[in-house]
Amino acid sequence: MYYYPYYLAPAPMPVYPYGNPYMDMRQQMNAQQIMQRLRSEHGNLYTQLEQAGMNRQIADYAFFFIVNYTLNQANTNQSANQIYQQFQRQVPWFTLLFTQLNIPRNVMDRILTQVIQIVLDLIRPGQPSPGPGGGWSGWESLGGALTSAPAAASWQNNRLDVFARGTDNALYHIWWDGSRWSNWESLGGVLTSSPGAVSWGPNRIDVFVRGTDNALYHKWWDGSRWNDWESLGGTLTSGPAASSRRANQLDVFVRGTGNRLYRRSWNGSRWEEWEDLGGNLNSEPAAVSWGPNRIDVFARGQNNNLIHKWWNGNTWSNWKNLGGTFTSAPAVSSRRANRLEVFARGRGNRLFRREWNGTRWSEWEDLGGNLNSAPAAVSWGPNRTDVFARGQNQDLIHLWRGQ
Repeated sequence: MYYYPYYLAPAPMPVYPYGNPYMDMRQQMNAQQIMQRLRSEHGNLYTQLEQAGMNRQIADYAFFFIVNYTLNQANTNQSANQIYQQFQRQVPWFTLLFTQLNIPRNVMDRILTQVIQIVLDLIRPGQPSPGPGGGWSGWESLGGALTSAPAAASWQNNRLDVFARGTDNALYHIWWDGSRWSNWESLGGVLTSSPGAVSWGPNRIDVFVRGTDNALYHKWWDGSRWNDWESLGGTLTSGPAASSRRANQLDVFVRGTGNRLYRRSWNGSRWEEWEDLGGNLNSEPAAVSWGPNRIDVFARGQNNNLIHKWWNGNTWSNWKNLGGTFTSAPAVSSRRANRLEVFARGRGNRLFRREWNGTRWSEWEDLGGNLNSAPAAVSWGPNRTDVFARGQNQDLIHLWRGQ
């Protein structure tokens, strides 16, 4: 039999003389039922702690403890981050378990916050859970203090690089290396927009932003170091979006004067001149390429709907209306050739998704959440999609599907 350390003894439960005011929302599921869901559907959380050095039995007890806390002591009208902060204040000794096992603090904070979010998604009545429905995870917090929507790129399987503007208007970067998330690093600059990011090959990342003079600026990782910022000119009225059709090819899209879409391309040896692609955009664009001669661009239209334009290798299409009513710019990713997933923030600050399956567009799907920015999306494999956004606490939040 396994004996838990003395400092994991359950904290005393509060006494409610007139009954627990939050209990009516919790009758649907008890702690054991939620733990069964965690074990069967969120095994990645156990795996991450095991990789960091924690025994699975201890991880299971830690999860059970925080599930019980959320069910019986927390105000579930609060966010997962708020509940976790309250938990840390009320049960400060709990972190000793993770400290003694040398579990990084950011790993502990991220995983325990995600467990709380999973509990909230399961017990809140009338709200569809963003995970594990449809194979989607629950939302997790990756911390940070963001002042823009994020951007995301991937240069190999199980690799993610995420960028955002920080409180000092500099560019910040966090990455997943296949086993854990890094700490945030500053890449400098003075941004006046959300960034755009793309990778055209292994160990290569290109990031674009709007500068203080409203011009397009570019910074890139060449496999060994980050290069200095370069100005690519233009007059931007939004943040940029970037895609790549093949190795050493880049297409950057922005909203310019007259709310029109503009493109500037790197052809492998030089930057071409700006090209006016028309339209009447009500947000920054989103762009992706699923093949060497294909580009798809999306934006919010003047009716807050989703609009779509694409390059088929020879010509640009006209703009097409894909409907919806959105409160942010869209994001787009592609898991394989002739497949598209488009995301945007809609009513209630929730994430909505629409998919092109190679033949037709699906209906809009509500993935839940509580977004404080436009989303960012990327795919690192044929069965994997990762979505990021700024949360209500200005932190980076993350949702994913697939392996």
